[in-house]
Amino acid sequence: MKSLEELKKIREEAIKNVNLRKENDGIKIVVGMATCGISAGARPVLMSLIEEVNKRGLENVTINQTGCIGICRLEPIVEVYPSDGEKVTYVNMDSEKAKKVIAEHIVNGNVVEEYTIGYVEK
Repeated sequence: MKSLEELKKIREEAIKNVNLRKENDGIKIVVGMATCGISAGARPVLMSLIEEVNKRGLENVTINQTGCIGICRLEPIVEVYPSDGEKVTYVNMDSEKAKKVIAEHIVNGNVVEEYTIGYVEK
């Protein structure tokens, strides 16, 4: 840090990230962050989700981490819990897929079928 302005900017970013983890009545996104998920690349997926939600200013979205979801061979796993619908489980995620899920599913309400566990398991 070289200035007070830079410190303020860092503080604002940290507050945005904390606000994404507060419970609300909107959409809840959960990322599997057990050892299996992390080793498969869950951390960049989590960061992409956070960045995309922040970039779009989505205030009705909560992003949380969890431990093992139980399907280690399909990690990284992201579960989306809409406030008024059924859970959708996305598997074999990466950063680009995470951005598409935010754009298509979270913003436009269209499940990205080809990333879901049901599609992969067929």
